[in-house]
Amino acid sequence: MAEQADLVVVGAGAAGLMAAIWAGRAGRRALVLDGARVLGAKLLVSGGGRCNVTHDEVDEHAYAGSTAPSIRRVLRRFGVARTVEFFASLGVVLKREETGKLFPVTDSARTILDALLRGAHDAGAELRYPARVGGVERIDGGCRVVTNRGEIEAQRVILATGGQSVPRSGSDGAGIEIARGLGHSVTEHLVPALVGLTLADGCFVRGLSGLAADVRLDVRSRSGRRLASMRGSALCTHFGLSGPAPMDISRHWQLAALDDPAATLIVSWLPDETAESLDAALQQLGATTPQRYLSQRLSARLARALCEAAGVAPDGLGHTLRRDERRALMRAVLDMPLPVTGTRGWNNAEATAGGVPLSEMRLDTLESRVTPGLYLCGEMLDVDGRIGGYNFQWAWASGYVAGSAAASG
Repeated sequence: MAEQADLVVVGAGAAGLMAAIWAGRAGRRALVLDGARVLGAKLLVSGGGRCNVTHDEVDEHAYAGSTAPSIRRVLRRFGVARTVEFFASLGVVLKREETGKLFPVTDSARTILDALLRGAHDAGAELRYPARVGGVERIDGGCRVVTNRGEIEAQRVILATGGQSVPRSGSDGAGIEIARGLGHSVTEHLVPALVGLTLADGCFVRGLSGLAADVRLDVRSRSGRRLASMRGSALCTHFGLSGPAPMDISRHWQLAALDDPAATLIVSWLPDETAESLDAALQQLGATTPQRYLSQRLSARLARALCEAAGVAPDGLGHTLRRDERRALMRAVLDMPLPVTGTRGWNNAEATAGGVPLSEMRLDTLESRVTPGLYLCGEMLDVDGRIGGYNFQWAWASGYVAGSAAASG
């Protein structure tokens, strides 16, 4: 005999707990199922263990995947101000850092997880774990949820199992397959997002481990058309590149490379310079060496490495630079192709690019257009944001919409 429930939330991550809280606040108690033995593993490692709850300015332009108007419709239902108020209602005070990122004043992700769990409990939710959901089936009047602890029949089900990033936390893509089995389509590609990029052995960048620089990264097609561009800090590492700009561009490079193996990633180490301005400066070096000139703008290690990559003597006198040497140095500084071999993979990714398209959801409720009574939220949907708290804001907004709607539906 199947257990009966009014509302089942599958997944006790950020979006799932948010949905359970707002369903409870609207008068409908949720049964929350999660396969993990310990809840919140992914949340606890976010933001370096501090949990970047949101950003002070959030709009649809910080996201990719589904269309901007669709993303905006959901985000506007629960904006940053409401997020701050919500956490304040749970006893959590947030602080804004110079970057615009908002963190708990405790600088501890545990503060956020404990608040969400407490909020779910106060809203009447029952958290049951480890309870691995193997499938969801349509039945008359609702859905049957099949778990390793028995079957549950519910009028409404919210899928909030996450994508595939950090699979050891439980977000291993199983929920995506459940949605597919219920008639939803999934984007052609699912790739790790907000993840470091690996560069080929021998690339000089790998020898600059620990060095950070403000750069612009462009993804270009075979024909040279710019497909995506990100400006920000990049960190050179033993494997390649990490930091905000590389992590933000990672999803764009992967998807471009899947469609066009000749797509390239280009770095400008001096993004405020143009070819004309840099060429003019190089022609006026006089007795100043190329390395000394570049060291005024970049670290000495990077300046020397760029000269060597261009085949230019770092300590040669500037006025001896030939035209071809100037052009080679300009390309190295402003237009350098990077030999990307891949990414650090799902275990190191902070988000998933791809998922169920928003076009298959009713945007005012996030109820499935395919399976009535089924709601989706969070990372399962084809929405991924830049680094800086945007993906959490999507979790809060989409969880709120799905939980509130499921409670009143």
